[in-house]
Amino acid sequence: MPHSLVNGISHYYEWITSSGDAAPTGKPVMVFVHGWGGSARYWESTAQAISTTFDCLLYDMRGFGRSTFINASALVGNDTLKHDSPSYELETYAHDLVELLNTLGLEKIYLNAHSMGASIAVFFLNLYPERVQQAILTCSGIFEYDKKSFEAFYTFGGYVVKFRPRWLYQLPFMDRLFMKRFLHRPLSGTISRDFLNDFLLADYEAAVGTIFTCVSKKAAEEMPGEFSQLKVPTLMVSGDRDIIIPAELGQKAAALNPEYIQLVVMSDTAHFPMLEDVPTYLQHLSNFLKLDDPVIQPSTSQIR
Repeated sequence: MPHSLVNGISHYYEWITSSGDAAPTGKPVMVFVHGWGGSARYWESTAQAISTTFDCLLYDMRGFGRSTFINASALVGNDTLKHDSPSYELETYAHDLVELLNTLGLEKIYLNAHSMGASIAVFFLNLYPERVQQAILTCSGIFEYDKKSFEAFYTFGGYVVKFRPRWLYQLPFMDRLFMKRFLHRPLSGTISRDFLNDFLLADYEAAVGTIFTCVSKKAAEEMPGEFSQLKVPTLMVSGDRDIIIPAELGQKAAALNPEYIQLVVMSDTAHFPMLEDVPTYLQHLSNFLKLDDPVIQPSTSQIR
């Protein structure tokens, strides 16, 4: 499995291309950023669908998926890679991404980010606007700070992250139960089990740390300004049944910058519209990127 040492942490990455080559083929590059508790795995079907037009770069963020600190230390046989005080600020993850691009020699990209990854992407777009041609933010938005609600969320979130015994993965239908809150339409068992596995294996400090940086007073105060400053053409995609990041929060963000942000709300989808309604999601991407309709099409196996 390919890894790249980025800011002292080994990051897993992979290329998805139409030729099947594990390296870019010279097409424009689209980079995918996953959300909290997940990994690049859930972006694979979307990347495969657009690989006739883009070379797709998928990677796991620090502390998640195959970029956990344990894996990093094992990879190089150096325990010093596990930082004493790793940072989980959104800006830190944005800096990780630019260093990965630099390491791989990528100057300008298209960017598609989801949920927590979309918040990171907003910072990336403002820190490094010259590096992105167009961006897609899937399930993103701005929220208002409420101290009591946020503190209750931290307590609940901390408990959920702390209690993650591996035997949960063996329980029948646990994956479907785990994903129920995130979906309006069910996904295949394989995808649901991958989600559960990624959540169970996520680094504890990274999982908790990003809860406190993504859902925080600081984020609530800063994100409106970040959205209003965007100068990269951006498509926001929300699911009308999303209870994690409701479509109304996406509408508030888009209204701050109508010159550069276009919003679409997908019907009968929740927090994973790219997996719940594949053809519609791909059509929105095709329209925004101004691609010919036949270029982006789901395979039969992607239509559920």
